[in-house]
Amino acid sequence: MARKYFGTDGVRGKVGESAITPDFVMRLGYAAGVTLVGREQLPRGDRPAVLIGKDTRISGYMLEAALEAGFAAAGVDVLLAGPVPTPAVAYLTRALRLQAGVVISASHNPYYDNGIKFFSADGNKLADAVEMEIEARVDQPMGCAESAKLGKARRIDDAAGRYIEFCKSTFPNELDLRKLRIVLDCANGAAYHIAPSVFHELGAEVVSVGVDPNGLNINECCGATSPEHLRAAVLANKADLGIALDGDGDRLMMVDASGALYDGDKLLYVIASAQRTLGRLDGVVGTLMSNLGFEHAVGRLGVPFARAKVGDRYVLEMLQEKGWKLGGENSGHIICLDRHTTGDGIISALQVLAALQFTGKSLAEACSDLVFYPQKLINVKLPAGFNWQAHAGIAAAARDAEVRLGSRGRVLLRPSGTEPLLRVMVEGQDRAEVDGLAREIADCVEKATVAQY
Repeated sequence: MARKYFGTDGVRGKVGESAITPDFVMRLGYAAGVTLVGREQLPRGDRPAVLIGKDTRISGYMLEAALEAGFAAAGVDVLLAGPVPTPAVAYLTRALRLQAGVVISASHNPYYDNGIKFFSADGNKLADAVEMEIEARVDQPMGCAESAKLGKARRIDDAAGRYIEFCKSTFPNELDLRKLRIVLDCANGAAYHIAPSVFHELGAEVVSVGVDPNGLNINECCGATSPEHLRAAVLANKADLGIALDGDGDRLMMVDASGALYDGDKLLYVIASAQRTLGRLDGVVGTLMSNLGFEHAVGRLGVPFARAKVGDRYVLEMLQEKGWKLGGENSGHIICLDRHTTGDGIISALQVLAALQFTGKSLAEACSDLVFYPQKLINVKLPAGFNWQAHAGIAAAARDAEVRLGSRGRVLLRPSGTEPLLRVMVEGQDRAEVDGLAREIADCVEKATVAQY
């Protein structure tokens, strides 16, 4: 069954437009609450309870109240955590033995977007079947439990402190961050009052930026999506390293003392190399967008590698399917299942820092065996209803490019999940060849759309 509201990362959109409106979010809370009540086998008299966390967007206040009302109407108690990173909600839901966790966030998007995503009792994303059950209920008339069975709400005052201690517990006891000056960019987002304490309490000298949220400046020219801000701060403060998170704290980019940027592929390789040395690595999951040079470098470690569809949800699913512990995306989502049930920017940064200390290497040295292949990405507009997958000419152009590249590269055609675009990506060892082949395929797609319409 096709999804109507849920995407790969919950329900997301522009505030005030479908589906991020107060009335819809209240109905979503009610539908989720009824679904949870129906699925739980609780002792007589007990009610299910959920945790709600949010980032720093101004719309979070409105959506939090709407969700709370919906859950209460369904007879579900609500615990309010306030602004905390997405992975903090996953942890606290599990630690407090709750039935679900809910995050109000649009991650790396600008402030005028927002979204709702759910975690199950075990700290994982909700199963597809549960999301579909919620979707089936959300458009039905909203009811209300009788007064004696309505849910209650209370605020968790120590949510941030609990999560700080959890993050610190993932860093090896025998190590510390003394003698390191770290610039930490929190994107004016959910980690603004948490991440600085984690790194400071582990011994680092922390220079914090992006820690003054006003409801409108989340991800604005800062954080993991604007790493040039971090680079400038590292150089200005003569820091050893820079760490950038995104608005909900699950994405990571890093910069070294020279100002060089390290994306998700590079940081994942640093962790993988150290774990391979320690004999703790079974395999690594990347995505369709992971650089071919990364795949080859992991192969040289003697470790299996697999590609999932783009999206941390699919990386997690493949890790669970294969029984592996480490995976991620070049966008900065890194999942360390031996440390947490979901991707976590703070915890991933700590694993990178631990890997550097175990190996005695700098970031540059740790990535010296990682040679990225040139990539060319061209976005081609697609008319509504155009079936590019069934077009023989496009398929032939892609096959021809693959034959010409051989084992030296690859071709990826991928539709955008949010725009009417076909993303044409070619990757290989020779920049000129890569650019030329990408242009040939893109031209073929454009001619095919013109001929069709």
